[in-house]
Amino acid sequence: MAAFDLDTIRHSSAHLMAQAISRLWPDLNIQFGVGPVIESGFYYDVEMDHKLSEDDLKSIEDEMKKIIKEKLPIERKVLEKEEALTFFKKEGQDLKVELINSLPESEEISCYQQGEFIDLCRGPHVEKTSDLPMAFKLLHVAGAYWRGDEKRQMLQRVYAACFKDRKELKEHLHFLEEAKKRDHRKLGKELELFHFEKVAPASPFFMPKGARIYNELVDFMRRVYREYGYDEVITPQILDSDLWQTSGHYDHYKENMYFSNIDEKEYAVKPMNCPCHMLMFAHYKYSYRDLPLRYADFGRLHRYEKAGAVAGLTRVRTFCQDDAHIFIEMEGIQKEIQKLMEMFFICYKHFGFKNIKVNLSTRPEKKAGDDATWDKAEEALKQALDASGHEYSIKEGDGAFYGPKIDVEISDALNRYHQLGTIQLDFQLPERFNLKYTTSEGTESRPVVIHRALLGSLERFIGVYLEHVAGAFPFWLAPEQAIIVPVNNATHLEYAQKLNTDLHNLGYRVRVDDRNESMGYKTRQIQKSKAPFMLVIGDKEMENDSVSIRSYGAKFATSISTAELKEKFLELNKERIPVELQKA
Repeated sequence: MAAFDLDTIRHSSAHLMAQAISRLWPDLNIQFGVGPVIESGFYYDVEMDHKLSEDDLKSIEDEMKKIIKEKLPIERKVLEKEEALTFFKKEGQDLKVELINSLPESEEISCYQQGEFIDLCRGPHVEKTSDLPMAFKLLHVAGAYWRGDEKRQMLQRVYAACFKDRKELKEHLHFLEEAKKRDHRKLGKELELFHFEKVAPASPFFMPKGARIYNELVDFMRRVYREYGYDEVITPQILDSDLWQTSGHYDHYKENMYFSNIDEKEYAVKPMNCPCHMLMFAHYKYSYRDLPLRYADFGRLHRYEKAGAVAGLTRVRTFCQDDAHIFIEMEGIQKEIQKLMEMFFICYKHFGFKNIKVNLSTRPEKKAGDDATWDKAEEALKQALDASGHEYSIKEGDGAFYGPKIDVEISDALNRYHQLGTIQLDFQLPERFNLKYTTSEGTESRPVVIHRALLGSLERFIGVYLEHVAGAFPFWLAPEQAIIVPVNNATHLEYAQKLNTDLHNLGYRVRVDDRNESMGYKTRQIQKSKAPFMLVIGDKEMENDSVSIRSYGAKFATSISTAELKEKFLELNKERIPVELQKA
């Protein structure tokens, strides 16, 4: 077999799948959309009257393998535009006709043919079907709007994993199984943390256990804020559209905002906190002695996301960020960003994220402000990153519309990277809101604003972290830190309730499981809940003022006194604060 790169193999395999589908359902008018290469495989969008099932995927795989064994040569053909349009119209491939019509006049139009199957494609491809390894697996079918437009028809998108050999495929399928077990949507339901309702699409309902985690994260950030000099503020959620005109969001972000008419005037639900913080700074007179001024805000935000883009907690329409804005002199940017990077790395490592990437994102095509201002902003961030000593990559054109940014990505337990933290340097909003402070010389100057989020959206962070720990939260963050189980309610319940009260009064999240069920059943249920500790009370424990303690995942229990238990919990609860920030 000739050596071909993985993208070529995957692209050719997408055509292989399309050919197999056309062979299996020859009497249907099947419309083929696009079939691009994606990470770990490919997909193909198809429109057909038959709804594809799991059994169909197996049949398609078998047909693909047959076509490989046929050793069909794969030929590239270049067509004139009119020639291509005529051919695909005759074949009834309206989606392909639309794609051809959308191509620039100067672009060469090419097709690839293997046996009876011809498809529009730039290529490249392998030379014959037998060049393709049988290291693919059709995974699932999902709905996808044609060309990503929710006003267009819904197609069936068939996803596939594809690799150079079966060993790599097997490893990937094992990874997918592990990811499926850790899916935060599945764990959220099983652990009774959150759910969704049709009345509020893409807007989570946090149950008591989920709310405990949520509030612990807010408290965690507040403890960190105290160490780094942040002041928390509270701002309105619905504001006059004039504010969003001033900030530039109306021109650059309107399609993602919610609007309402109040008193015959247009208002918007805030998608972000920054314009409110600009107003707060402008309301008072500040001097260089007051800077840097750090406003933190846990206000709820609302952003419209297309139905096809939302996904569990990781992309929602209502959320809260650990959001902050820092008003600072130009000369203080480097020092402040170094402090921010220190803060980020301390917190991420505290949550067990070991591999951390830093990216510098530069001006996007759709931006506010002139190039000279962007040059200054990008250079300031670059110098700050260079001074911080952290390695970083450049992501061209990925900045916010008002300024360049530093994005921080973390790797989870399955080595998947997620962007959490962001630091954005903004010269535009201080200009738009005419912000000023008094310098040491008594003159007026414009502050620079640093937009900063560490965990990012708390909803998204919970989704990412839930999968990272597979639902087994550390003691300080667990919604239920311990469950007390009396062996016999008639004999041991009163003692169990007293211990519950003692631990509750010390601030721990505990409860008594006094259900009339067997000890084996309760043990299995508590292990499924992933509570850090199960505390069993029997005759011996009552006599010795002790508990039988079993950690989550442990096969055996040990006996410790209630005094030792309280000391153990006290020590574990210190993890509420990163070790670097704990006072000696």
